[in-house]
This record gives sequence, C-alpha cells and structure tokens, in this order.
Amino acid sequence: MKSKRIGADEQAQVHVIILDTGEEAFAALTRFANESGISAASLTAIGAFERATVGWFDIASKSYRKIEVNEQCEVLSAIGDIAVGDDGKPSLHVHIVLGLADCSTRGGHLLAGTVRPTLEVVLTEVPATLRRKKRADLGIALIDLAAGHG
Repeated sequence: MKSKRIGADEQAQVHVIILDTGEEAFAALTRFANESGISAASLTAIGAFERATVGWFDIASKSYRKIEVNEQCEVLSAIGDIAVGDDGKPSLHVHIVLGLADCSTRGGHLLAGTVRPTLEVVLTEVPATLRRKKRADLGIALIDLAAGHG
C-alpha cells in the first residue's frame, strides 16, 4: 500500500491510497485508518479484484449473507465511511458494485477483496469524530450522531 496526502486545510485532508496486487482491501484500509488515527472520513474507490466477498444484510436474522465472487472483477464503484466503533478504533463501512466479465454485477457490503491489479482510493478525512454504535435491535453498528463529537 502506498498513500499520499494530496490536500489539506482546516476543513479536510484528502488522501490517495493505492493498493497493489495481492493486498486484501478491507484489512489494508482498516489498517490505514488505525495507523492514521482517523475518526471521521468518507471514501470512494475504483480498481479491480481477483476475488471478493460481499454481504447482503438479512434484517430478519440480523446477519450478513456472504456472497462469494470467485473471479476477476472490476470495482465499478465503492463508497463508504469511517467512524469510531464501540472498541474505540476506526470502523470501516463500504458498499461496493463489482462488474463481472459478462457485464453483470454483484454488489453489497464489502467484506473482503483481494486486489488485482490495483485499487485506487480517495479518502477525505474531516476534523471531527463520528461514532458507530452497535444496535442490538438490528444486529449491526450504525453511526449515532448524538454520540459523536468534534
């Protein structure tokens, strides 16, 4: 992974993060957020994976149904955010649309993706803290604006 801050002012810092072949995207971006101490950010990404796992949230079972994409795929769109989780660490939440060879798509919550050949991420960090709290009634953690500060 390589990264470069390409802009900064009192309102935001913009980072470009380039992931290389073989890197697992979700883990690498989580590591970047932790090492950088990011507490509030948005991100977008394009690139490709050699394989990926996306999740579809089943509200009845309060769990993600894993959907494996075991083929080369284009990252047509990835958007997400970073907020501080219940453990006090940056928590990544990314939704993704993957394009397959036959031009069909798969999409959902990014659980894992092995990069091939690259993933280009633009991350905009803001000087604030967003708080993501586990909701027992739903089984997932959501941003809680009342809990954030900054």
